[in-house]
Amino acid sequence: MSVKIYHNPRCGKSRDTLKLLETQGVTPEVVEYLKSPPTAAELQDILTKLNIKPRDLMRTKEPEYKDNGLDDKSLSDAELIEAMIRIPKLIERPIVLKDGKAAIGRPPENVLAIL
Repeated sequence: MSVKIYHNPRCGKSRDTLKLLETQGVTPEVVEYLKSPPTAAELQDILTKLNIKPRDLMRTKEPEYKDNGLDDKSLSDAELIEAMIRIPKLIERPIVLKDGKAAIGRPPENVLAIL
């Protein structure tokens, strides 16, 4: 059982999700995405697994979202994905992947559905 979590150790929800995985007996591969952002292909794969659009994976309340003009509705999916790679703080967290499925741990219990 291979499980990966895109994790931000400074985020309470991310820490809670990691703890929940561990209480379920899961030792995930931890990717600190602020230090090692996903590639465009990895982000596209995550979006496909979540069945959402790039903007739905973005933290739109972060100042960087508006400061970088990302609220412009004419931006393409590719442009939004590129922005998340450049500014990984904008990626919603935590994201858990397992066996071709993905879940966002908000709330942390959401990830139980894919375990």
